[in-house]
Amino acid sequence: MASHSSDLENARVNSPNPVKYVSDFFDRYPIHKNYYLRIFLQALVTIWAVMSFTFVLVRLMPGNPVDVLIEQILTQEGISYQEAYDRVAASFNIDPDASMLDQYVDYVGDLLRLDLGTSITSPGTRVIDEIARFLPWTIFAVGCGFLISFVLGIVLGMTMAYYRDSVLDHSLSLVSSFFTGVPNYIWGLLIIIGPGITWKWFNVGAARGTYDPGLTPGFNAEFIASAIEHALLPIFTYVLATLGSWMLSMKSSTASVLNDDYVNVAEARGLKDRRIITSYVGRNAMLPLFAQLSISIGFVLGSGVVIEEIFVYWGFGHYLFQAITVRDYTGIQGSVLILSSTFVFSNLLADLTYGLLDPRVRITGEK
Repeated sequence: MASHSSDLENARVNSPNPVKYVSDFFDRYPIHKNYYLRIFLQALVTIWAVMSFTFVLVRLMPGNPVDVLIEQILTQEGISYQEAYDRVAASFNIDPDASMLDQYVDYVGDLLRLDLGTSITSPGTRVIDEIARFLPWTIFAVGCGFLISFVLGIVLGMTMAYYRDSVLDHSLSLVSSFFTGVPNYIWGLLIIIGPGITWKWFNVGAARGTYDPGLTPGFNAEFIASAIEHALLPIFTYVLATLGSWMLSMKSSTASVLNDDYVNVAEARGLKDRRIITSYVGRNAMLPLFAQLSISIGFVLGSGVVIEEIFVYWGFGHYLFQAITVRDYTGIQGSVLILSSTFVFSNLLADLTYGLLDPRVRITGEK
């Protein structure tokens, strides 16, 4: 009996311990102590979690796009249900009767091959091709809006801080607070209703789309001018919706920097105001805003969904809205994956950029 207990104890001691194995692995390869590798792995895990959640969520939505498409084929062509069923399954490379787990395994396998699937709304067209067709227009419109509002916000925010407690400061603070409190889709509706319909400053119908229908896309003056003209209203809306936050952020950051000792020393040394503003105040005050700008890149795609529908601007947001409307599973999954990846990696870019600009942040993250 004692010998049997001793054998069990030896087996328990000598048996592989997975916890100890993992601990020994991280002791030998301390990847968890590497700041850059750690935040990169966190980004990948976040994208995988969002992708998995979206996969389940779209299948819990009411309405089945496969059944809807089968009904459309039956109504238009009058073929049998089995023929319509086989056509749908063959066209979209899906099995409507497959379990959710099997669909998930197939979906992950396709993603590893950089395949987002086939669009349900455009039979025979890959989702990645549809996204590539709409995405550049959103990047152009929203990117221009963010860039203009960022530059204006920096200039006006520094002006507010330098002339704080003045009439100019109070006026700009009131305007920026009002801009920040109004959502972007409200600005879009106001632009359509006010200047467009009531005052007739522009033709609302002619502003639809991304360029004039009769033009052939290309790098020529006529096409570029038409693309800019159609993007002006979304760009103006993005500027109005984001300018106030940049102004207030820059004012707060500049005001805190103006009270630092090195600014007072620079003024006592008799340096010119222009050099103090650019070399001492502006560069240090913009440091927190660079991180905020990197994070805002993640909202470039997502913020355009409602605005593009209001102005009928055929960008990425328009495609996502249409995919949600018709329950295009593959289109929704691919679009949300692009959105989440952009947002996660923009946050990753913010961490890396801020760590390079301010080494104290990077050193703290490595501990």
